[in-house]
Amino acid sequence: MTTAPPERSVPINTIEITEKAATKVRQFAEQQGKDPFGLKVAVKGGGCSGLTYVLEIVDGPDDDDKIIDSHGVEVYVPKKAFVFLAGTVLDFSEDR
Repeated sequence: MTTAPPERSVPINTIEITEKAATKVRQFAEQQGKDPFGLKVAVKGGGCSGLTYVLEIVDGPDDDDKIIDSHGVEVYVPKKAFVFLAGTVLDFSEDR
């Protein structure tokens, strides 16, 4: 999964997942036997910019997660990470 430049403006107070990415998340969740499921999107220290993105298919949100529904996929973002991720568009591409 990659973050992509938005084709249109995304409100700064949310995160969006494209339909293509949502379809892939559903496929990955099905392969892992997760139902119900959501996509945890977080950040942790590290990487060239000082932050690394963390994407994980999970059973449900943690108590401190902000829940965003986009294209039928629940995206869970820890409240502490939201300030770094607000306005992000999640997309999927396959490098060949």
